[in-house]
Amino acid sequence: MPLTPYGRLFLVPNLLGAVPPQHVLPARTIEIARGLMHFVAETPKAARSFLRTLAPRHALQAITIDELNDRVPSDRIHALLAPALAGHDMGMLSDAGCPGVADPGALLVAAAHQAGVRIVPLVGPSAVLLALMASGMNGQAFTFHGYLPVKADARAKALASLDDAVTRSGATQLFIETPYRNDATLDAALVACRTATRLCVAADLTLPAEQVISRSIAQWRTASRPTLAKRAAMFVLGRE
Repeated sequence: MPLTPYGRLFLVPNLLGAVPPQHVLPARTIEIARGLMHFVAETPKAARSFLRTLAPRHALQAITIDELNDRVPSDRIHALLAPALAGHDMGMLSDAGCPGVADPGALLVAAAHQAGVRIVPLVGPSAVLLALMASGMNGQAFTFHGYLPVKADARAKALASLDDAVTRSGATQLFIETPYRNDATLDAALVACRTATRLCVAADLTLPAEQVISRSIAQWRTASRPTLAKRAAMFVLGRE
């Protein structure tokens, strides 16, 4: 790619699981990512595994990948833009899905805006939007809450609050959970939420095992339940 006074920061969506990249990523996204030599990533090891599946044009050993996670101090963020400030295009990768959503990537994007570096978001899988699309719920007004509290009491209060928001505004409420807490979160939702509220569970999105189930809480309480342990899942609360 030709050099410019400042390079560009490409926001490169990652896969949501083990699937051939060409099944879920547009050709342009793959082609741009294959040519980049500088990345910032949530987890460098995961980033290298993803880049390997793209068959990059440069040797993996020659590609620089700087880490950006919750432990990186704020005064270090600007330094991560060094390749772009030197005129080189660079990419940002999340561990899964779209960078800047449910990860620390927004900090780098904000720093790039302040520095005058052009931001280029690329098309790819977003678990949040895919779950919303498949839920059959309100797509005009919705809120993504990230992860709910870990402790049972706080989680129950958070779920009741989301249920109240659905009843009050009709806006769809989305959240995510770590795979080993999926079943406990589903159990808590069936207790905390109103029977008429709809709950959609979207698991293994874009993968061969993909499963999307949308039911009222009343229906969930009596129906057979999917196995959610060790599966990436999105939870959606709302109305039809």
